[in-house]
Amino acid sequence: MKTIALMLSAAKDIDALPRDAREQVEAALRRYAMTGQGDVKALQGRNGYRLRIGSYRVIFDEDATTILAIYIGRRATTTYKRS
Repeated sequence: MKTIALMLSAAKDIDALPRDAREQVEAALRRYAMTGQGDVKALQGRNGYRLRIGSYRVIFDEDATTILAIYIGRRATTTYKRS
């Protein structure tokens, strides 16, 4: 199992989510960390990956032991445009 770490921006993002959405995002991150399963794609035009959870996206980077969540937000917002 990989360790899940949140940058300050991702921690603020997840705290701002409604409770049910927060639970879905946390469950999807845990599942990906444990099994490697999830709707994950590499980002185009920059380093990192995205994990799709319904209408929410987790922008993250990973190495052999850690998943570092950078941003968490709805797809309809500027989640992909944040740098």
